[in-house]
Amino acid sequence: MHQQSRLPKIYGVAAVCLAAIFCATALFALGHTPVTRPSAATATALPAGPSGYHLLKSIPVGGDTFWDYLKFDPTSRRLFISHGTHCVVLDIDSGKVVGDITGMQGIHGIVLAPEFNRGFITDGRAAKVVIFDLKTLQVTGSAPADPDADGIVYDPASKRVFTMNGDSQSSTVIDASSGNVVGKIELGGKPEFPVADGKGHVYANIESTSEIVEIDSNTMKITRRWPLAPAQSPSGLAIDAEHGILFSGCHNKMMAIVDVNTGKVIATPAIGQGVDATRFDPGTGYAFSSNGDGTLTVIHEDSPTQFSVVENVATERGARTMALDPTTHQIFLATAQVTRIENPPPHTRPFKMVPGSFHVLVFGK
Repeated sequence: MHQQSRLPKIYGVAAVCLAAIFCATALFALGHTPVTRPSAATATALPAGPSGYHLLKSIPVGGDTFWDYLKFDPTSRRLFISHGTHCVVLDIDSGKVVGDITGMQGIHGIVLAPEFNRGFITDGRAAKVVIFDLKTLQVTGSAPADPDADGIVYDPASKRVFTMNGDSQSSTVIDASSGNVVGKIELGGKPEFPVADGKGHVYANIESTSEIVEIDSNTMKITRRWPLAPAQSPSGLAIDAEHGILFSGCHNKMMAIVDVNTGKVIATPAIGQGVDATRFDPGTGYAFSSNGDGTLTVIHEDSPTQFSVVENVATERGARTMALDPTTHQIFLATAQVTRIENPPPHTRPFKMVPGSFHVLVFGK
């Protein structure tokens, strides 16, 4: 994912992954050198706030490469974690790593198409989408995409996968059944995260222009564009498909809430700093913003026109990507310990990840 300061994206184990930038940004802005990870026992002992969400457990994953998107499969109870050059598959109940999809250069987004037994991973540095078998977790093929393939969504209405190619300002469209590219959409700006409503529309944040675009998933054409002002630099996006409401987490510490029928911003509640992901849980009416400053903003949809901030749940610094289990209503976050590099060489990041400190946080009621 792109960050607010528009630093260039560099991939690889020794490179600056977007996740590293977000972790570093949050730490640097708040003047902290190390990130001290609280124990699960200590954090769980803290009283739950108004939303009821609190840390249930911390699962060690390990590895020294940075991370990006998370994707949860409620059927298999597996969490797919973008982890630098590979995708780690975690059994969320046992806390065990059950798979590792490797051989990529710099990955970001993961989506699943269960009816075709396929998963899709954007490899932005290699400018392609990797296709894997959901049961065996083996790579079965790939499809070309534009450079900087980042966010991705599966649209069940058209049976197509849409990538968001950040620096290329485009979307690559892939037929989920065949794995073949069927189109390309010029987006007119740098896209971030997309969502689908299941009714033939894909919505995407355009970070560089602070807009949302609506795409007809069958014609592969942009049908509408909506400004998000006063919100700026959108990142994460979620949808209440039943009521036609979009939740766009923006870097000026606002969540732009948009009515898809009118395209109007109907609310801009405050969120934490360094947002990257947003999610909506139709079972509870909660919209979530995971923020690099170590908070999880919880917003309740009181009605399709009224929204209230419930609380900012304390998480850990750098925990800015998120997945949601719609069955248990649990939230999964990922982060690691990061330390400052003294006198770093020019044009390099001033932080490094502590090897072996990468872990997943499970929040619930």
